[in-house]
Amino acid sequence: MVTVAVNENETSVYDTLGVRRILNAAGPVTRLGGHRVAPEVAAAMAEAAQGHVQMDELHARASELLAEATGAEAGLITSGAAAGLTLAAAACLAGFDPARMDALPFVPDGRNEIVVQRGHRNAYDHAIRAAGARFVEVGYLGYPGQGITHPWQIEAAISERTVAVACPVMDTPGTVPLAEVAAIAHRHNLPVIVDAAGSLPPRDNLRRFVREGADLVAYSGGKAIGGPQGSGLLVGRRDLIESARLQMLDMDVYSRVWQAGRPYLRDGRLPGPPNHGIGRGGKAGKEQIVGLLVALRRYLDHDEAAELQVQAARAYRLAEALDGVRGVRTNLAAPRGGIPKVEIWLDEEALGLTAWDAMAQLEAGDPAVFVSQGLADRGGLLVNPSTLADGEERTVAARISQVAAGT
Repeated sequence: MVTVAVNENETSVYDTLGVRRILNAAGPVTRLGGHRVAPEVAAAMAEAAQGHVQMDELHARASELLAEATGAEAGLITSGAAAGLTLAAAACLAGFDPARMDALPFVPDGRNEIVVQRGHRNAYDHAIRAAGARFVEVGYLGYPGQGITHPWQIEAAISERTVAVACPVMDTPGTVPLAEVAAIAHRHNLPVIVDAAGSLPPRDNLRRFVREGADLVAYSGGKAIGGPQGSGLLVGRRDLIESARLQMLDMDVYSRVWQAGRPYLRDGRLPGPPNHGIGRGGKAGKEQIVGLLVALRRYLDHDEAAELQVQAARAYRLAEALDGVRGVRTNLAAPRGGIPKVEIWLDEEALGLTAWDAMAQLEAGDPAVFVSQGLADRGGLLVNPSTLADGEERTVAARISQVAAGT
């Protein structure tokens, strides 16, 4: 994603609010505001904010566009990937039953189990549990960063209380891959939920998980896609997406004028509009929906290989600028299909400071620089150049040099 530099000589809205701007060298993480949005995305959001639309119609059109982009049957724009996961779980728990929708997160009949491999558990799966689901773990924990799961363990954990199988996108050796998980789940008529929040790039991952059998996939809209920070997309099976949508939308409407659910009233699947669902807090405004759709089109149209080359060149310039700095060693890490990153290893004994100390000084300085914390326990700083504008990588290198020199 091409970023846009901010003219530091101009007064920004953050200056007006008394909030300092930073150089984000950690990547599109939530705590640092995600990505910059491209000018055409910002312009589309501003235009959308000045008009009114029937939100059901906007969601219906968004669903069509998300389906085209991902190969899924339907899609829904939410207030982030976590909201998408909560809605995915709610769809599996409640289906088209308005009484079950109304009861969530309570499930009186006990049909609330979602099978998950132990090696796939992570802090973000709280979003699934928040809907009222209870995880049934299978498999074993092996060495750090490894899981050991046999396919039969997934099958053995399925019971009359099971509503879905969760398969987050995690590179955990020893876990059963998505396609095989989906085959097992589908033999039991169970859907598979995939957390793909941070799985882009490569761009093919927009279609890969549906292609491999996932029934519901949640992506972040504010990371690689470059949409509004607080946006996400949930794509998958039409009936499940519709259940999620019904549990998210504003239901202050009478049956006689409820256009969004008219087909479900006619065929008897619903007796009337459900009450406000558990996903009400996951709704996206018209500005977020329009902004994400424009960003998604931009993401699909851009030359991914060329963009990765731009990021690689930026990473190389940063590493080159640190060459020869006492106590600092760099390494370029280029994950396959992903953003190239710079590992910056500090000789803590020679410098007299830890990586944590260095990060604290970088964040407190002027300009304030934030890097990824992923290597700090091992004495390193990690830079993701995707959220830097051209030229900012040299500023980051200069600040790291200053900290290393103790100045």
